[in-house]
Amino acid sequence: MACSASSSTALLSSTTRASISPKSHISQSISVPSAFNGLRNCKPFVSRVARSISTRVAQSERRRFAVCASSELPLVGNQAPDFEAEAVFDQEFIKVKLSEYIGKKYVILFFYPLDFTFVCPTEITAFSDRYEEFEKVNTEILGVSVDSVFSHLAWVQTERKSGGLGDLNYPLISDVTKSISKSYNVLIPDQGIALRGLFIIDKEGVIQHSTINNLGIGRSVDETLRTLQALQYVQENPDEVCPAGWKPGEKSMKPDPKGSKEYFASI
Repeated sequence: MACSASSSTALLSSTTRASISPKSHISQSISVPSAFNGLRNCKPFVSRVARSISTRVAQSERRRFAVCASSELPLVGNQAPDFEAEAVFDQEFIKVKLSEYIGKKYVILFFYPLDFTFVCPTEITAFSDRYEEFEKVNTEILGVSVDSVFSHLAWVQTERKSGGLGDLNYPLISDVTKSISKSYNVLIPDQGIALRGLFIIDKEGVIQHSTINNLGIGRSVDETLRTLQALQYVQENPDEVCPAGWKPGEKSMKPDPKGSKEYFASI
């Protein structure tokens, strides 16, 4: 697997369709906390500039690992891969099947690397604390990692002040076979964990938005909710589009040369 080194933490985003060879690979360099010391290190080609940067990094005694994740064609605009898996909800084991939400609800499907880590609980609890806001716009939240349901259960039963999750308002799905992570192109093959992928799936089961963060970068609940609201608005108003940073109640835009002038004239 080909790898390359980067001097800063990389942020991957697939919010637009792009032409990427299915056989190509994306490699990123990240700072890894001590809990990830067991992750296997790739050996990237290093240019003269990169050697200089690596020297400075070594001098500051910062550990860096190359994350090599395979890249497939973007999923945005296509049907979301269906799955059925065990999950933990309300401290019980349940079955979750994505297709059961089709025609009924929007879905926020997000992946995180591992239970009992550091950035992960901040994201998981943040989505749980804001669950009612998503519920009001007819949206379900589903969290996924490669951990077992037993690990999920133990983490839920651990208090937040001790690094646990406490009770959550949505299911945590177990992807021990890694098949779900692989089908959504977020699996890091040589490490067996998922990048921080997030997908917004509409009521027809089509992926309308995705973001993929590297392991050390937490996601924003505010931005996820804003993007969801923009998606719902344009689906309810198909002759309009939402400009950058649009929020409910703000002015939208007509997607044509004449109509768009009304928007630009108002700003």
